Amino acid sequence: MTHRERVRAALEHREPDRVPMDLGSARFTHIVKGAYDRLCAHLGFGNAGPLIDRMQQLYELDERVLEYLDVDVRPVALGSPDRGGDVELGDGGYRDEWGVERRQPPGCPYYDMTFSPLAGRITAADIARHPFPDPTDPGRFRGLRERALRLREQTDYAICLNARFHLVHQTQYLRGFHDWYLDLGEDHDLFHCLMNAVLENLIEMNTRALREVGDLIDVVGFGDDIGLQDRPVCSLPMYRKMIRPYQERIVATMRAHTNAKILYHTCGSVSRYIGDFIDIGVNALNPVQVSAKNMEPERLKAEFGDRMAFWGGIDSQHILPHGSPDDVRAAVRRTFDIMGKGGGYVLASVHNIQPDVSPENILALFETGRACVYEPVAA
Repeated sequence: MTHRERVRAALEHREPDRVPMDLGSARFTHIVKGAYDRLCAHLGFGNAGPLIDRMQQLYELDERVLEYLDVDVRPVALGSPDRGGDVELGDGGYRDEWGVERRQPPGCPYYDMTFSPLAGRITAADIARHPFPDPTDPGRFRGLRERALRLREQTDYAICLNARFHLVHQTQYLRGFHDWYLDLGEDHDLFHCLMNAVLENLIEMNTRALREVGDLIDVVGFGDDIGLQDRPVCSLPMYRKMIRPYQERIVATMRAHTNAKILYHTCGSVSRYIGDFIDIGVNALNPVQVSAKNMEPERLKAEFGDRMAFWGGIDSQHILPHGSPDDVRAAVRRTFDIMGKGGGYVLASVHNIQPDVSPENILALFETGRACVYEPVAA
């Protein structure tokens, strides 16, 4: 099978020749710079390309590394705007195009949010006056189709469009987490006002991207966390009232412009929501945070495996950073044996590979994945 055929088969709940594998097809299946630099040094080749996500410290991956690991998926993503990008604030801080400010604490690989422009006592008028980014800025779309076309015509990799439908996250950043949760529980009018305003901006941006490449991609992925370590962010009835309608619009927007499979990323304990994800048209769930409550692979596969594909599942809280290479190999085999039955599984770490993961454990993950083959179907 080609890499593209392998991914498509898995997402269509058919068994490919071996389990498909991912690293770096989206900003939630990536590897943080420190771990990536050590992996490149260990291999003796590769380097970090341009910065693609400052907050998470993600850089473009060297194609030689992806080929060595035999990764099956490649990304296409929107570019940076020509106008209104990040503004440097000094002391390691910056203000992004939404007006959210972040700074990098000493010794920390990431950036913490330090200012939310719509926090506090606000009204709908404040939301209307806020300077949102220009979703039509040509820098976002320049070369997008050319990059996707090159991957389609010159490689056999599956192509994943990194859609920017981060609605829950973006409203949390703008409002601040404290006020966002208060609005969710008490001020529903203000909550819907902000959600609608941000969603209209994101729909305009992503519709333009989908028109460019919707016919060329195999997967369209978007991320929006609605799970905590031990529970979802709210009850199922509240999710259905306050969040699901917006996710339905997001999926409908994607479906109007592409036949690609829809990959949705949310960390945390979200088993309570998975039936709803299926109902609105999500095809695959990432990262399958197996260390979260009620996210055991056996349970998820038994309850949803014929209707939802799973993408991820190799524990990045305990096994990858603290286990041995043998522990990683055992986790990959066990997860494949459970999740891989009948297809419906793409192997990857739970979220981005963190800075404290050794090169040996990363190699153990992908080397074992290449050995996770399916038995040929008898004629």
